[in-house]
Amino acid sequence: MTPELVYFYPTGHAAHQAAGHPERPERVEVIRQALEAAGWWEGYPKLAPVALTQADLALAHHPAYLGALQQTCQRGAWLDGDTYTTTRSWDLALNAAGGAVAVAQSVWSGQSRRGLALTRPPGHHATARHGMGFCLLNNVALAAAHLIASPPTAQRLAIIDLDLHHGNGTQDIFWRRGDVLYISTHQSPLYPGTGFLEETGEGPGEGATANFPLPPYTGDQGFRSVMETLILPLLDRYKPQMLLVSVGFDTHWRDPLGSLALSAQGYGELISQLVRWAEVNSEGKIALFLEGGYDLDAARACVSSAVAALLDLPWQDPIGPAPYAENMDWRAVVRAAQRIWQF
Repeated sequence: MTPELVYFYPTGHAAHQAAGHPERPERVEVIRQALEAAGWWEGYPKLAPVALTQADLALAHHPAYLGALQQTCQRGAWLDGDTYTTTRSWDLALNAAGGAVAVAQSVWSGQSRRGLALTRPPGHHATARHGMGFCLLNNVALAAAHLIASPPTAQRLAIIDLDLHHGNGTQDIFWRRGDVLYISTHQSPLYPGTGFLEETGEGPGEGATANFPLPPYTGDQGFRSVMETLILPLLDRYKPQMLLVSVGFDTHWRDPLGSLALSAQGYGELISQLVRWAEVNSEGKIALFLEGGYDLDAARACVSSAVAALLDLPWQDPIGPAPYAENMDWRAVVRAAQRIWQF
């Protein structure tokens, strides 16, 4: 019988940490505990990571960067002022990327219906040539590139990035490619300062990148509108064979690094809409890949809402909506995006 859901859990990930850093092991552990408490952990397969070769990694990253990253990890040095490594980080980054590939491959091949990869270290800021923003290897990009490069090959995939921050690394990797549609919602202005409406790809990738930079305090209503009026129509137009979703729970109103003011209930509704789209249009193929999220209570609630959506189960938000009014300036972003994309 095909499992309804498979997971990847990053065994040993606690060896990747730096004192006082927001990207800490507790992020994954509270997620696992929340899923255990809900009865959604035991009984669902946990996949082993795929052993990735240098050729596999080169599908998304330049060999010079891979060598430099490995040397940095051997020293346990920092890539930049935000992005630490330890002497275990290279192996753990390989583990996370291999876990992302394992989950994507399982769903793509029909061995499971849906998947969630608890990828840590996270990945969507890692470009082809640079790690940054807490990210070492780009897990979701490597997963997508693997599906396109390995039989039975995919021809069209979509990555939907629901993190607080723009996934500049994922955009960079697929900027000139037409076989992966990259869609990002993110707070603007905010780190890394990319992801403007006008950034739509280049060359063969023109029209395969869509950015929806949202103002602070956008909230549930704004996200719902972006999903219904922009993201789903773009998916209808592109017709991807599978959805890969970068889930960053830092969009939640409690998160200390941003202020997009999404609730956990709202997050689950976004995932539910993508699940329903996949059921109708891509044989139900959808997998989630962990990115950011730095408030532990918000992470518990958001992952529970997301997994409930994957399992088609009802769920009640224990935290509730943001305790302040939403900023309706998102409507101008939607109108401008509709003009760009001719909706």
